[in-house]
Amino acid sequence: MERGRRSVSPVPPTLPITDVAPPQEELALPGMRSTALPVNALRARRRRLETLALLALDLVMIGTGFALAWWVRYEWLTHLGSEVFYYQPLTRFWRTGLLLTLLTLTLLWLKGAYRLPRNAAWLGQLGMLASSATTAVGLTIIATFLSRMLSAPSRLIFIYAAILIFVMLALGRLLLLSWRRWRWRHGQDLERVLVVGGTGLSREVMQALAESAATGYQLVGYVADADPQHNNGHHDLPAAHLGTLEQLPYAVARHRIEHVIVALPFWQHHALPQVVEKCIQLGIDFQVVPDFYELSFDRVTIQELRGTPLISLRENQIKGANYLLKRTMDLVLVVGTLPLWGLLALIIAALIRIFDGKPVLYRQTRIGRNGRPFEFLKFRTMVPNADQLREQLMTQNEADGPMFKIKDDPRVTAIGRVLRRTSLDEIPNLWNVLRGEMSLVGPRPAIPEEVARYEPWQRRRLQVMPGVTGLWQATGRSDTTFDEYVRLDIYYIEHWSLWLDIRILLATIPSVLSGRGAY
Repeated sequence: MERGRRSVSPVPPTLPITDVAPPQEELALPGMRSTALPVNALRARRRRLETLALLALDLVMIGTGFALAWWVRYEWLTHLGSEVFYYQPLTRFWRTGLLLTLLTLTLLWLKGAYRLPRNAAWLGQLGMLASSATTAVGLTIIATFLSRMLSAPSRLIFIYAAILIFVMLALGRLLLLSWRRWRWRHGQDLERVLVVGGTGLSREVMQALAESAATGYQLVGYVADADPQHNNGHHDLPAAHLGTLEQLPYAVARHRIEHVIVALPFWQHHALPQVVEKCIQLGIDFQVVPDFYELSFDRVTIQELRGTPLISLRENQIKGANYLLKRTMDLVLVVGTLPLWGLLALIIAALIRIFDGKPVLYRQTRIGRNGRPFEFLKFRTMVPNADQLREQLMTQNEADGPMFKIKDDPRVTAIGRVLRRTSLDEIPNLWNVLRGEMSLVGPRPAIPEEVARYEPWQRRRLQVMPGVTGLWQATGRSDTTFDEYVRLDIYYIEHWSLWLDIRILLATIPSVLSGRGAY
């Protein structure tokens, strides 16, 4: 990638591109608004319908969850032999169920559950759903036992209701998101997106949009004062150049754009207010990607001093008590699953020994926490002299930055290819975790030659223990650029929590099963 190494000199403007310049009679902005408004009106109508549909889905799921809670309390436990006192039919609880449903929907609305993006991650919604369900049940308990107008059911039914309503809400959101992603993969119901900017950060945004088929976005093109594909000889951008920044309103109207992502490089931040004002005038949704890359950190904290924003660097969160907590979780999970992965490791080791001979394990020096080297272990998936053959294959390297990756690496053995595709070759990494050299979640460990080529800001990923999996493996794995690797690693370091580790471990499972980006 170019970011971190590019020149800070402003990009010279170019003449407007004739194939996107509007006819003379279309130059007036009011005329452009009249062209764009139907798109915005349709989008607004679609979002209202989606919100109503989601409300209806939640209504059904809450009702189903409460009905299941009654069934478990008064029917299922009876069949299991548990004695139920004061049996009450479900119809006696209609007031209680109605109050619980209204409270849950209200809390979900107040927490913003119906204002989330259409492609909001399912795991990120679970906390909101759980807190809404439990709070609504708590308020219903108070109201039920304080008011004679409501039935006073067994307290157990409320415990079951809190659990089952959360489960049903989570299941409904999962089914809805799966259905949406299925439609998006088939090119249906996509939002047409325009990117503002053509270099650096905007390239990464466009690449991510083009490679993510299940995000609900359709990348249409980008606008920039200069077309980098012509000026720099690059032809790798996944979208067409639709004009200059001044031609943004015409590109939005002509190509029926529904969403704008502003990703200007830092030397063009002076144009940001004008771009934002144009988006507001057009009534188009927009998002701004701040280019803090040159400050060598991914995420910042912002404070205010009498109306003036103060930006400061976020610190490493994996230290002190947090480090001990993370280390404890690593040991509990690895030791607790030892019979499973230990038996699997013995089987794989036997297969490698029989078909590929010695050695079974591949040992390599990697760089760990605070730059300390350690012996990295994994099952051997290549020919024994793979390291010696690396220099001969450098011209075939498909990774950017200091990394080395070849999708169809000729050094990989037949068994090794299967192990890599399923990530089973990394089972010996768990021994590194037990020895305190690695963690279950963290940046992947790099070899000394790669670290020697790091730029200063990239060395921040060495502040924590490397991991068996990480944020970029769970999201993109080997299909991600090196700069994006580092950005995600820094984000993880600055936003660590046990819940984030659990989410990454859960999100890694489908990536491993699908073999996405693994080679």
